[in-house]
Amino acid sequence: MQSIVIVEDEQDIADLLALYFRKEGWDVSLCDEGVRALDVIRSRQPDFVILDIGLRGEQDGFDVCRELRTTSNVPVLFLTARDDEIDRILGLELGADDYVTKPFSPREVVARVKAILRRGAGTTTTPTHAEFGPVSIDLARHEVANGGTAITLAAQEFALLAYLVENRGIALSRDQILAGAWGPDWVGDTRTVDVHIRQLRRKVGEELPLVTVRGTGYRLG
Repeated sequence: MQSIVIVEDEQDIADLLALYFRKEGWDVSLCDEGVRALDVIRSRQPDFVILDIGLRGEQDGFDVCRELRTTSNVPVLFLTARDDEIDRILGLELGADDYVTKPFSPREVVARVKAILRRGAGTTTTPTHAEFGPVSIDLARHEVANGGTAITLAAQEFALLAYLVENRGIALSRDQILAGAWGPDWVGDTRTVDVHIRQLRRKVGEELPLVTVRGTGYRLG
């Protein structure tokens, strides 16, 4: 049974989401405070986390995601009434895998969560292993290292890296990357790609030959 922690301070919304996920056979835990949410996530070790930005207590959803990413790569979806572009970019830069604004369809949220998990657990065709100098990428094991030091990537970051590896040497447009790494049903703008590319460069290091192709998009290798 898959498990999810829903961190939401509006009880009606939390209960509605819990209802839909339980119908899908998920084990659901609810929380409405940032500090307590971290304790719940660490103790439950869920397969997925849904985070509202505005929470009760001293820590908001951004704080929770920032701290969570220091120890865990569990997939995270932000669910919030704040539709500001800066908030969306910040959420993605902190390591969130997706961002849904209120009002929303519970079915859409469930579908997005399933899509993120499919991308994270998807099997890959050859090549399954790539090396770029000291950078080693094992797609089958979902492992990345630089100089022997393991690197933790969020599920969507790894899905992006895997797609780039599978298409190494090819200049890919942002739309191609979105379709290949996020899936054809993903809804959002192409700046999402830029944010995740910056994250890959920061986490993996400058040894990763991830090149910006002016007027097109990006190329690995």
